[in-house]
This record gives sequence, structure tokens and C-alpha cells, in this order.
Amino acid sequence: MNRKLVIVMMGLPARGKSTMARKLSRTLELDGVKSAIFNNGDLRRRMSEENTSSSIFFSPGNPEGVAFREKISSVNIENAHKFLRGGGCVAILDASNVTRKRRRKIQDTFSETPLLFIECMNADDEALEANLERKAGLSEFSDRTKEEAIASFLKRIKYYESIYEPLDVEPNRILVDSFESCILQEQASYEVPYYDRIRDILTTRVVRNLFLVRHGETFFNVEDRIGGNSELTDKGFEQAKSLAEHFATQRIPIIFTSNYKRTLQTAETIRERQDFCSIIALPEFNEIHGGVCEGMTYKQISEQMPHVARARRLNKYNYIYPEGEGYKTMEERVHRGLKKVFYLNNYDENIMIVGHKAVNRMILSKFLSRQEKEIPYIYMPQNRYYHIQINPHKRIFELIPYHTASV
Repeated sequence: MNRKLVIVMMGLPARGKSTMARKLSRTLELDGVKSAIFNNGDLRRRMSEENTSSSIFFSPGNPEGVAFREKISSVNIENAHKFLRGGGCVAILDASNVTRKRRRKIQDTFSETPLLFIECMNADDEALEANLERKAGLSEFSDRTKEEAIASFLKRIKYYESIYEPLDVEPNRILVDSFESCILQEQASYEVPYYDRIRDILTTRVVRNLFLVRHGETFFNVEDRIGGNSELTDKGFEQAKSLAEHFATQRIPIIFTSNYKRTLQTAETIRERQDFCSIIALPEFNEIHGGVCEGMTYKQISEQMPHVARARRLNKYNYIYPEGEGYKTMEERVHRGLKKVFYLNNYDENIMIVGHKAVNRMILSKFLSRQEKEIPYIYMPQNRYYHIQINPHKRIFELIPYHTASV
């Protein structure tokens, strides 16, 4: 007999609830557990003939808005009820659910079904700011500038903060840091179906499709120089165009890059072949800074600073350029950038990172569990890309070539 469960998502807007809900639903489905998500935001947009993205709609002092939101909640609760009665196993109520009154209503409605409340929080201001910038590009904000959309969304969050009541009396509850993918607190007063599996899902980085791409050829590549902010050569642009053509039939909603021209130029070329695609530049993905060696050729370093060349050859991973960086010192920032990528991605979408040789090696090592001394030698060509897919059932790592006449 199928075990029934209602998962109630909870938390302020832009804290990763919907991403977490999709990850839970998709993984449970892979386990053969029939699940479905009932998202209040999606239902709101379908039920309303007007654009309800204005912050005033979410004001606790707006009786019409309050009544409409309660109606949406009631409809989704009933839809979840029908799903469970019709043979479904896990119904996920994806909404803010920030008041005890709303949560008591859900408890009363599902008095015969186990409930698990999952509260998502995020204390990382940079990640939250980046998430707000992404949400500002959604179609419901198309009538406003980016700045106006962000201001409106921040006001919406303030309204929710004014009525926010954290989980504390609910018998089964988990507090999750959605940025770090870790459980901060948990309470289980009685047996919850699939509980061990849910805990594993909440703390596992799941990757549907990650395309790890190196930027096209630059003038510094041709001259064998390190670092810098060089632009793409003609060959580099041809490589970028070939990549764009290769991915033209695949949906890439976001391309993450560094702040450097070569990754942005590569990404912009790929974006031109996508219907709707955002580019998000993360400083965490900037290439190793060569310090006093920045912009020099490897031959110049060998001739003018032989002690630098010799020391780096002996221990490439731990070596730090004078006044610069090394693999070891940039490890933390690159992994932080990867956390931002997972936080900003909608889980069921493809992810692309256009990065640099050393940075991409660090990213790939996060999935491959390579020894530190091996990381600086991971193959990272400019005419191939890595495809990574990870879920609780399998791991895929592929090095895939793309056609270009220039390579």
C-alpha cells in the first residue's frame, strides 16, 4: 500500500523553496514514488486576469489581495487532496506559508495524513541579491525596469517579514539552509514516510545537466601569456559560434561566467542563439590572478623569474604567485561560486558555466574527487566541453567535442 505524505514548504520569497520542491519531487519520482507540486505562485498567475506581481498585492493591509491569496491556497490544498485520493503518494505544497494560521489550516485539512514542514532560509546576502536580479527578469516584471522590479520584490519580502512566524510548534519540521544545502534543525515527533530519503535529497547537490565550457581562444592564449583580460581572437569567436550552434536546440536559461571579457564574449555569442537566456557574471569564477607575473609569457617567467617557475613546477596546486593566487587559495571562492550556481538554478533546467582553464579544473574536481596534486593537470581543451549529470541514482561525466572548422 502506498504511503501518503504532505510536504509543506515554508519561508520568505527568493529563499529557494521552489527549487527544493522540484528537487524533492523529481528524486522521489525516480524512486517510483508518485509525487506532485502545488505551487501557489503558478496558480496565482493562472487564476488572475491581471498582473499580480505588484508589491501592494502582497500587503497584509490589502484585503482584496489577502482574500485572493487565501483562495489560491484553498484551491491548491484541495488539488493536493484530490491527488492523494487519486493514487498519489507525496503532495508538495509550494508556497510561503509564513503564518501559523495558514499552517494550522493545512494541518486541519490533512488531519489523517502525515505532514512534514520544510522551512528554507538563506543568510547569504550576495546569493539573495543575485536571485532577486534573476527574478527581476521574469515575464511578470516585463513592464518595469530591472531596478523597479527589484524594488518591488524587496517590498514584497518586507510584507512577508512583517507577518513571518517561524516553525516552532509543528510536530514534524526541518529547517534547511538552501544555499549551503544543509539541515540546521529538525524535529520528528512521529514516523514520517520517506523521511530518511527526504533528508538525503535536501543535503545532496543534484545536477540535471551542467555544461562546463572553456572560453574561446584569446590573444593571450596565442602569445602564451597568463591572466589578463584579453579578448577573443577571430578563431575564438568562431569557436564561440560553433558552441552556439551546438547548443541551439537545447534550452540554456542561464549562462554563468567570470567578469572577464573572454568568458562574456563567448557567452554572449551562445546567448544569441537562445530564445531567452540570461548571463550572470560571478567574480568567484575569475581566473587565477598571476600577481607580479600577470600578463607575462611562461618563457619570460622562466627566464626572468626562474625561482618562480621552479617552485611552481614542484608543487603546482599549493604554489601561490607573488602578490597573486594559486589553485589552493582560489579553491574556496570557486566552490562558493558553484554554490551560487546551484542556488540560482531552478533545478530542472540546464546549467552552463563558461569559465577558464584553472577555474574549470577546480569546478570539475568538486565532482570527480581528484587528489589535489592532480587538479592542475585535468584536461581542459577549448574545442570540447564537459557534460555533468548527477542524481541519487547515477553520475555522468562526458567530454564532448563540438564541430568547428577552426580547431
